[in-house]
Amino acid sequence: MPTSPHILSDDKDNRVGDPAVITRTKPKTQRPPLYKVMLLNDDYTPMEFVVHVLERFFGLSHAQAFEIMITVHKKGLAVVGVFSFEVAETKVAQVMDFSRRHQHPLQCTMEKE
Repeated sequence: MPTSPHILSDDKDNRVGDPAVITRTKPKTQRPPLYKVMLLNDDYTPMEFVVHVLERFFGLSHAQAFEIMITVHKKGLAVVGVFSFEVAETKVAQVMDFSRRHQHPLQCTMEKE
């Protein structure tokens, strides 16, 4: 029994059931991960120096810097800000370098949020 040419036709323009055409998706872009920058307490760095660092490198007001310094002193550490990797890395390096140049053991670290 001959079959109809319509059934055996290899018509590439008619792809109604082709899943490749139906399931096209746009790639979703993800936001880059953020990093917390933290100051750690020590028994040697003067409180005034910590306040100065917070004002200078993190743009905090004196009142904000004083509050964070007290948190670092009482709790052992405090999150100073949350930034992209590059900004967080730069801030940590600036604080550590500035502290060393002023002969203070102040520690500044970062971790993924």
